[in-house]
Amino acid sequence: MEFACEVVVRLYDTDAAGFHFFGAQFRFAHEALEEFVAHIGQPIGKTIRDREVLFPVVHAEADYRAPLSVGDRLTVRVVVRALGDRSFSMGYRLLLADGREAGSVMTVHASVSGATGAACPLPEQVRAGFAPYLATGD
Repeated sequence: MEFACEVVVRLYDTDAAGFHFFGAQFRFAHEALEEFVAHIGQPIGKTIRDREVLFPVVHAEADYRAPLSVGDRLTVRVVVRALGDRSFSMGYRLLLADGREAGSVMTVHASVSGATGAACPLPEQVRAGFAPYLATGD
């Protein structure tokens, strides 16, 4: 199963040439992650305020396939690529209105104790929320 949300390329997402700045693609992915975790009942604001377990990004990569300009509307399709004992990986496909893939992002998140910063087991409620979105193949 996939989760999908919409994002819009804003002026601050672009560079002097008028195309999206490479770092904006990570912002689009993170915006989709925030929408996704809210959808599964784990809103990011509550997670941060509670500080019991946090999920920092420990690895990120992106591929760029089409230029984006201010006002472009994208559908971001989100899947869980992997669920480990103390981490998870997310995949994001950025699709233009005509269905072409503008790019993709992959992030790996560690599960860490908010009190100590040490790695800790992925909470069961997070695992249960992510499980239906676990990709079964590429």
